[in-house]
Amino acid sequence: MEIEIATIGGYEEVGRQMTAVRAGSDIVIFDMGLNLSKVLIHDNLRTEGMHSLDLIDMGAIPDDRIMNDLEGDVQAIVPTHGHLDHIGAISKLAHRYDAPIVATPFTLELVKGELEEEQKFDTDSDLIEMEAGETMTIGDEGCELEFVNVTHSIIQAINPVLHTPEGAIVYGLDKRMDHTPVIGDPIDMERFRELGREDNGVLCYIEDCTNANKKGRTPSESVAREHLRDTLYSMEDYDGGIVATTFSSHIARVKSLIEFARDIGREPLLLGRSMETYSGTAKRIGVDFPSDVEMVGYRHAIEQKLEQIMNDGKENYLPVVTGHQGEPRAMLTRMARGETPYELDEGDKVVFSARVIPEPTNEGQRYQAEKLLGMQGARVYSDIHVSGHLCQEGHYTMLEALQPQNIIPAHQDLSGFSGYVDLASDKGYTLGEDLHTTTNGNIIQLV
Repeated sequence: MEIEIATIGGYEEVGRQMTAVRAGSDIVIFDMGLNLSKVLIHDNLRTEGMHSLDLIDMGAIPDDRIMNDLEGDVQAIVPTHGHLDHIGAISKLAHRYDAPIVATPFTLELVKGELEEEQKFDTDSDLIEMEAGETMTIGDEGCELEFVNVTHSIIQAINPVLHTPEGAIVYGLDKRMDHTPVIGDPIDMERFRELGREDNGVLCYIEDCTNANKKGRTPSESVAREHLRDTLYSMEDYDGGIVATTFSSHIARVKSLIEFARDIGREPLLLGRSMETYSGTAKRIGVDFPSDVEMVGYRHAIEQKLEQIMNDGKENYLPVVTGHQGEPRAMLTRMARGETPYELDEGDKVVFSARVIPEPTNEGQRYQAEKLLGMQGARVYSDIHVSGHLCQEGHYTMLEALQPQNIIPAHQDLSGFSGYVDLASDKGYTLGEDLHTTTNGNIIQLV
């Protein structure tokens, strides 16, 4: 059976992920993501009403026209998790393929929201829920799709595996090796080790290289939780304002913020549209998440809530707001510019429970936001966080477990691949033979 892999997006940047695997006449697409930085540099740009070709020209979504060179039919579109760099282009591209969208329940709910907000294209794909540990038949040529549970900075993330007669294709985006997560099950390393020993083994491993140039091991989310606990408990006696921000999609981190706010005698509030979207979705599908926290998503209602905070006393509340990357329209950035009823005073605390995504636009916006907060007198607590991506020792462990015949680094640019290439080379892989560094818009023939 011929096996080809089309590296469509996410092989020159951290973002707009999309990869297609052809096994015989059956094709599976993994991820359809957005490069959010390409959107944020345009002020007040709304993608819902834009055409896919305009977004492709901007570099905001994958250029999927390379799919015309794959001879076969798309049998499934499989987003690995709910981050926008993995699902943000589904509403723009999925309508081109007569294929179901298969994902875990939380991811599928977020995809539904993206499709409902889309104004340009109608997508009538079937939406199929599949849990980690489950499998489904793909096409008519003996292929099977499996979901392996992984841990990431969003709940219900999986690594999909396409079992083919020639061996397994493991799509390894995105994960960290967390054995003590705050929500959900630990990473299923036992299953990864089994995959490396089964039948024809692992034909190809496509790996997330976000942190491949960083030595050591990525800590567990439980480490970030204790760091956050220590930080907020240290503010227990402060009688002014405390504001926190984190990834809206990071349900485990938001849960910790809610719990620790209450521990120090403050009422947590989730403010911002994306905060309401992700946390509200988690509550709806029955995730272990506080059911009584107030969420406010729309601008006018948020302004009213901030006025209430100022009237009742900032010392009684801990608003958790959007803006961890310094996004210009986000709530925290507007607070920093003095554009909201919430007034920052000398000594007020601002907790960034997130690191900057390593991309120039984000780095510049975050720097500006922190400077503006400092000019208001705020004390900024940065990087109360652990990454959602493997560092080098995690990559070493995955290669030991899977023993893949071929490797394709992804989720970085060429300089970001260098640490992974060095590691794989030390493990006996050869660049250009079984270690395939590539760029967007290429097709790699494995069999």
